[in-house]
Order: sequence, then structure tokens, then C-alpha cells
Amino acid sequence: MLPAPIRRLLARGAWLLFPLTCGLAADPVAPIRVGQFASLTGKEASFGVAAREGIDLAVGELNARGGVLGRPVEFLVEDIRSQSGESATAVKKLIARDRVVAILGGNASTNSLEAAPICQAAHVPMIAISSTNPKVTAMGTYIFRTCFIDPFQGAVLAKFARESLHVQRLALLTSASASYSVGLSRVLRERFTAAGGEIVAEQKYAEGDKDFRAQLTAIKALHPDAIAATGYYTEAALICLQARALGLDLPIIGGDGWEAPQLLELGGRAVDGTYYSTHYSAESPAPEVRAFIRKFSARHDGRVPDAVAALGYDAMMLLADAIRRAGTTEGPAVRAALAATRDFPGVTGLTTIDAQRNPSKPAIIVKVEGGRVQFVAAVRP
Repeated sequence: MLPAPIRRLLARGAWLLFPLTCGLAADPVAPIRVGQFASLTGKEASFGVAAREGIDLAVGELNARGGVLGRPVEFLVEDIRSQSGESATAVKKLIARDRVVAILGGNASTNSLEAAPICQAAHVPMIAISSTNPKVTAMGTYIFRTCFIDPFQGAVLAKFARESLHVQRLALLTSASASYSVGLSRVLRERFTAAGGEIVAEQKYAEGDKDFRAQLTAIKALHPDAIAATGYYTEAALICLQARALGLDLPIIGGDGWEAPQLLELGGRAVDGTYYSTHYSAESPAPEVRAFIRKFSARHDGRVPDAVAALGYDAMMLLADAIRRAGTTEGPAVRAALAATRDFPGVTGLTTIDAQRNPSKPAIIVKVEGGRVQFVAAVRP
């Protein structure tokens, strides 16, 4: 147990003033504690649950092989309930109370932006799982991610819309309350117009909205060739349902925020003919993908994992690889090893961490058709 004076300081939040490893020798046989903050309940639960399942699979594999540095890995999760402000509270608990050596998460960029300053101040490495806003890793040298970033994703979507779908006139539908959606729309607008296309309208909504008919009616009057809805899967499914009901039988495209089984469950046939960018395809013949799907499906009654589960798995395996190379769980050494990652063979592709602590890896374009998500193309940086 920690001395009483230190316990009192930690309870008052003084842990932010110095790394938790300060003056404390690591137990060479104690479990290596890794924390995740995620929405396990609420409207974004699909992301958090999928990421947790991927991480949990990786932890099981690592422990079956003897753990990391000869120590078992212990995985702890805090539910942020799809609510703003909860990420900071969850990460403080994981660091100060549970003394985790690293943090995995979040999913939504807004959540990672809340948590990153806390991890940076505590010198605890954080690996964001599906937070694509460029500002996330700009929060500090201890902040990494396993997913591509919005400038790349936006460029991929703009190129696909112009060259593959031959879209000339594009309408944007942006979630003004989500950093992810705002950033993706900005890049998409810039790259689409630079490629000779025209943005005919940008309508906005707030997270949690359920009625998009006013925005869609305004868009319909401008006769676009396609709509880009850059928010998350819950709203995207409703947008598709209401667009089809209004007679908007045109392509609707989105980003990786669409990646969830609930998109098809909520949207039904209305999401047929839509496209979105994501991080991996279950149809890939790559040996790493086939092995991951086989192991995941055996654990989850035949269910096929989505891209967020694959990113969660890769985040844990990337962290374990860095700890092995560092030879310790001390934050500065693990941070340096993560930054030095080159050609790590993940399920979502070979990963090299660049100078901004972002991975260089491909994006996948998929199409929803007949209730299935089908591979269309892979686009490399």
C-alpha cells in the first residue's frame, strides 16, 4: 500500500503533477495493468463494446503465451456512457486508482480530446482506437492512435466520390456538435472542390437529433448528385431512412463513424447503395485478417468482427510490442518504443508511427448492398 501522505495527495488530484512511477519500484511479477475508457452504454456503445471485445481477445492471446515481459496483462475498463465529460473522470480513475501503465481509447474524437491532456500530464501513454481528428495526437508526445486521420480519410472520400461515383455536385450533412464530423466535413469540402467538384449545400444537426427531414428537404431542392453524412452510425441510419422516404435515391457516403452493425439494423434497406471509409474489410484474404476473424468468431458465437474490434485488437498488440521492445512498463520508455514503431503487422495493415504519432496505413472503401458490407477498394497513403 502507498504511504498515507501520498494517498492523500493522489485523492486530491496531485498525481497530475508527476508520473505515478516516481519513487515506486515496479513489482517484476505483478500484472501489467492496461486501461480502456469507452462507451459501453448509450448511443455510442457499439464502438466501445467492439473495441473492448478486440482488446479482450488480444489480452487473452498474450496471457496464453505467457504475458508480456513474463507478467500477465490485466485489462480494466471504465464506461463513459456516451456522455461528454465522463472521459476525463474515467481516465483519472484508471491512472490514480488503478495505476495502469497505458490507456487505450477513446473511440469518438471528442472523448479522446478530453482524456489526452490527463494522460500527457501523468506521462502515461495513450493509444486512441478510432479517433480520427488530427487534434488528438497534437495534444502531446504521449498520445498515439491506431487509426488513420481525417485529412487522409477526407481525401480518400473526395477522390472516391469524384473519380469512382463521378459526383459533380455534393451536399454535406454535418454534426455540428461532434469534432469528428466537423473535421471530416472540412477536409472533404476542401479536397472535393480542389478536385473540381461543387459543394451545393452544408446542412447541420446536433448529436442525438432524430428528425432530419428539414435539412434533407433543403438539400433535395438543390439537386445534388450525392450526400456526404459525416457523423456517426445512429444518425447516419436515420438520415438514410428519411432521405429515401423523401425520394432521395442517390448515393450517400460517410466516414468510419458509420462502422457498426447498428447501421444495417437501424437503416435496413435504406442503407443499400451507401458507401463509407473504414479501417479493414472482413472480406480481405490477408492471413492476419483471416486468423483474427477465426479467433474472434470462435469466441463470439460465429459473429464477424467489425473494424473497431480490429483496431482495438491492434491497439493492445501494438502496446504489448512496445513494452517488449522497451523492456519495461515505465511511461517514458514505452512512449519512446511506440514512437519508434515501424511496419508493425496489424490486422488493419502494416503500421508505421510517424513523427506526429499517427499511423501510416491504408483506408478501405466499402459498399452496403443487400444487407451486407462489401469491399470496394483499398487506398494507401
